[in-house]
Amino acid sequence: MKAFHDQCGIWQDGNSVELLINGEDFFTSVFEHIRTARREVLIETFIIFEDRIGEGLQQAVIEAASRGVRVVITVDDYGTSDLSTAFVEEMVSAGVQIQLFDPRPKFMGMRTNLFRRLHRKVVVIDAELAFMGGINYSVDHMSDTGVTAKQDYAVLVRGPIVADIYRSTLGMLGPALRGSFAPLKAVTRQAGSARMLLAERDNRQHTTDIEEQYLLAMRGATQRITIANAYFFPSYRFLRELRNAARRGVKVTLILQGQPDMPFVRMCSRLTYTWLLREGVVIHEYKQRALHGKVALIDHEWSTVGSSNLDPLSLALNLEANLFIRDHALNQHLHEHLKELAAAHSKQASLKGLAKGQWWRAPMIFLSFHFLRHFPAIAGLFPVHGPRLKPVRTPDVIPQASELKRELSPDQEKSL
Repeated sequence: MKAFHDQCGIWQDGNSVELLINGEDFFTSVFEHIRTARREVLIETFIIFEDRIGEGLQQAVIEAASRGVRVVITVDDYGTSDLSTAFVEEMVSAGVQIQLFDPRPKFMGMRTNLFRRLHRKVVVIDAELAFMGGINYSVDHMSDTGVTAKQDYAVLVRGPIVADIYRSTLGMLGPALRGSFAPLKAVTRQAGSARMLLAERDNRQHTTDIEEQYLLAMRGATQRITIANAYFFPSYRFLRELRNAARRGVKVTLILQGQPDMPFVRMCSRLTYTWLLREGVVIHEYKQRALHGKVALIDHEWSTVGSSNLDPLSLALNLEANLFIRDHALNQHLHEHLKELAAAHSKQASLKGLAKGQWWRAPMIFLSFHFLRHFPAIAGLFPVHGPRLKPVRTPDVIPQASELKRELSPDQEKSL
């Protein structure tokens, strides 16, 4: 096994990768591999909804646990706050271990744990294959839901990179699990020709790793940069690298939300349009459905798929995980797919179309950039931001343990 060092991590050689587009690809593959798991299933996600997809996940993990497979699900308490007690207890009673990230009581029906969310989407099965991407467990990732559907991506990987993903997922286990958890030995045999790097964003040691990988790749781009991202309002240095690439002749294309699930985010993205368009950046607004993807490709080999948006929440506050992949076949597959999205289902932005309202756009850009640059520090002042993990039990398994809230150990806090 060869390892290639980079300033933010280690590139692992000898991996295979399969691109999964939308829930049709992702859920079919994930549920199938959970049902055939032999020893262990580890899942991290921001959202599980109690719909047909959430129920599909529930049944798959119950079946696995009933065969003696160790199943651990880590969910974010903000993103997964409305599951019924019966839905959760059915899994816990079957032996599925569930832990909540940063559990907080609601205040007047409102969720109070707003910032520093667990936004990662990871599945590791038997320490030999892994899924990563931006897809939550909800029916709105299925295209048959119509106008409410979301466009999104994930990858299924095998090879030495799985050991890195597995270690990262083990690092998210709370102290209640770590004390009795015997990790598997990750399968590190070569599975293909793709080189991959796992980059994480946490609030301790890896605060800018994902952004740094983007910046490094954009600085070296010579032919094309294509970014499809749901929530686009990155740092000024990120925008500057896009501008510099366009100035030296790189074809820079952004595919952003045109049918937004959060209109305010689209407004923020549009504040950057004039500046980028003047530099020759091409911007398409995707109109078929809400764009939820977090993917990019640079030149003919480099790609990334993961959970990180290009906004202040993902780049400076949330816990995120992206795979950076050097593989020509994946790059070409994603390139052809995104090119079709832009041509068939998008509207290209123009300077002429943005001219209306120009008198207020410039001061809004200035104020927004300066506010959002300091937003992570402002959010950090709120008392409700410390990461905690709460194991979920039923009274039938451990009497009254559902009331326990345990703080992370010092070693685990360093990993977050």
